[in-house]
Amino acid sequence: MAIQLLVAKVLRDELSLRGIRSLSAEDSEAIAARIFERITELELELAARGFNIPASGDGRPT
Repeated sequence: MAIQLLVAKVLRDELSLRGIRSLSAEDSEAIAARIFERITELELELAARGFNIPASGDGRPT
């Protein structure tokens, strides 16, 4: 998934700006994949609780 690779790159860049240079590309990709898994889990939990999550991704509750 291309978006996960983009998030992994952003993660590496942000950590590098903070002086952390030991995260490998593989590790950052695994972390990005896990972030997306957790977001999916949270969306499912919120849906189960009756929260409406906008499909457009605008971030506003409905």
